[in-house]
Amino acid sequence: MEEGASEPQTGRTGGASRTTAEHGEATDLALDGPGVEPIGVVPWPLLLRDRLRGRVADSDRYPWIVLATALFGLFGVGFTITILAISVTSMAEEFDSSSATLAWVVTGPMLAFAIFGPAAGKLADLYGHRRFFLGGLVGATVFAGLTALAWSPSSLIAFRVIGATLGAACGPASMAIINRLFTRETRVKAMGYWSLVMAGGPVIGAVAGGPVVEAFGWRWIFIGQVPFLLAGLLVAYAILPESPRAEKAPFDFLGSALLGGSTTLALLALNRGPIVGWTHPIVIGGFALMPLGLALFVRRQRRISHPLIPLEYLGRRNFTLPILTQMFANFAYMGGFILTPLLLQDVLDFGETRTSLVSIARPLLFAIAGPVAGAIAIRVGERNSAVFGVSCVVTSMIGLSMVAPGSTELFIMAALGLSGIGMGAVSPSMAASIANSVDERDLGIAGAAQQMMTQVAAVTGTQILQTVQAARLDADGLAGSYSIAYLVGGGVAALAIGTAFFVRSTKDEKVHEPVRVPAAAR
Repeated sequence: MEEGASEPQTGRTGGASRTTAEHGEATDLALDGPGVEPIGVVPWPLLLRDRLRGRVADSDRYPWIVLATALFGLFGVGFTITILAISVTSMAEEFDSSSATLAWVVTGPMLAFAIFGPAAGKLADLYGHRRFFLGGLVGATVFAGLTALAWSPSSLIAFRVIGATLGAACGPASMAIINRLFTRETRVKAMGYWSLVMAGGPVIGAVAGGPVVEAFGWRWIFIGQVPFLLAGLLVAYAILPESPRAEKAPFDFLGSALLGGSTTLALLALNRGPIVGWTHPIVIGGFALMPLGLALFVRRQRRISHPLIPLEYLGRRNFTLPILTQMFANFAYMGGFILTPLLLQDVLDFGETRTSLVSIARPLLFAIAGPVAGAIAIRVGERNSAVFGVSCVVTSMIGLSMVAPGSTELFIMAALGLSGIGMGAVSPSMAASIANSVDERDLGIAGAAQQMMTQVAAVTGTQILQTVQAARLDADGLAGSYSIAYLVGGGVAALAIGTAFFVRSTKDEKVHEPVRVPAAAR
C-alpha cells in the first residue's frame, strides 16, 4: 500500500490521541479534559480522506486513478491559456483599450508557464510534489474568480499572469507524481494521457470555448472554471499520494532568476518585434542580453552544490534530444494553431463557428492519438514513435501550405488532423525518454525544463510564423503569404526528425536504473 495511505491508528499515549501521517509524522487529534478519560477523536475530513486513499491504494488500477486525478486538475488549469485569443477585440472594446494591450492576456500566461516552470519543478522536488500541485490548484482557482471580476485591462492582465504563474506548479508536479508510480517501460503510456491534457487542453479550450464566448461573453469562461478547479482540488487532496522531500537542499534563487530573466528577455523581444519593429532598441537589447544571462546561469550552476538544473543532464542524449525534438515540433504545431483560424477567415471567408468546427479535427485526433501512441511506443520504441509523429507534423504543414480559395473542408481537416496525430505520437514518447534519463529525485525539474522549452517554442513559433506571413503579404499575396509561413514551420519541424532519430528507446537500453514503485502500483 502507498505510504501514508493506511488507516489512522489511534492510541492513548501521553493523554492524547495521535494518528500516523505521511512519513511517520504524528499529529495530535484530541486533548485531555480534567477528570475525563481521553477519547481519540479523528477529524472527519482526515478520516474520510485516509479511508478513501487507503481503498484507492489497494486497487489494482491505483496508478491510473492517480493519473486521472492529476490530469483532471491539470486540464482545469491549462485549458484557458489560449481561449481568450478569440476575444481580444471584444475585450478591447469593453475596456476601451487597444488589442495590442489586451493581447497580453494570451501572451502573459504563456510567458508565466515558461518562466516559472523550472522554479516550480525544483521547489516541488525539494518540498513535495503533492503539496505544490495542490497549491497550484488553489492559486489558479482564486485568480480564475478574480479574472471573471476584472474591472480594467491592467487588473485582467495581472490576474491572468499571476494565476498562470501559480498554476504552472501543477505541470511539473503532476508529471513527477505520475512518473513515480509507473515503471520506466510503462511511463510512455501514462505520458500519452499527460501530453494530451498539457498540450491539447489549451487547443480544446479555444475551440470549444468559442461558442460560449460568442453567446455569453468571455467572463463566463472563468466563472465556469472556478467550480471545475474546486472539484479537481478536492479530488486531488483525497487521492494524490505524498512524495518524500529532499534532505535540506537549498533552493537556487539566483539561478532561477537568471534563467527566468533570460527567457523573459528573449520572449519579450519576440513578442514586441512585430509590433515595434525588429530594429527597436528594446528588441535588440532583449536578444543581446539573453545569451549573457544564460552564460551567467551556466556559470552559476557549475559553482554550486545544489544546482537548479544539473548540467550533467545536458550531456545525456535522452534528455537533450527529446527536449529539442519537442521544441521543433511544437514550434510548427502551435504556430499553425494560431495561423490556421486567420487563414480560414482571411482566405476562405469562414465565420467563427465554421472555423471552430473545422479546427476541431486537430484536438480530436490528438485526443485519440496521444493515448494510442503511448501504448504503441512500448512495443515500437520511443524513437520510432517520435520520428513518425514529427513526419506527420511536417506533412501537415506542407498540406496547409497548399490551402487556397476552393480548397475543400475535408482536405483542410485532414491536414489539421495530421498535426494532432503527429504531436500525439511525439509528446508522450519524448516525455517518457526525459523522465527515464534523470534521477528520481529530479523528476520535477526534468518535467519543468521540458515544459519551459515547449512553451518557449510555442511563443516563438506563434510570433515568427505570423511575422513571416505579414512580411510576405505584398510579394506573394494573401494565400501565398500563408503558404510561405506554413513551409517555414514545416522546415523547423523537419529538424525534429533528425533529433528524434538519435534518441535511444527504453526497450533498447541494456541497463535499467531501479525506480522505486509503491507496492500498490505494481
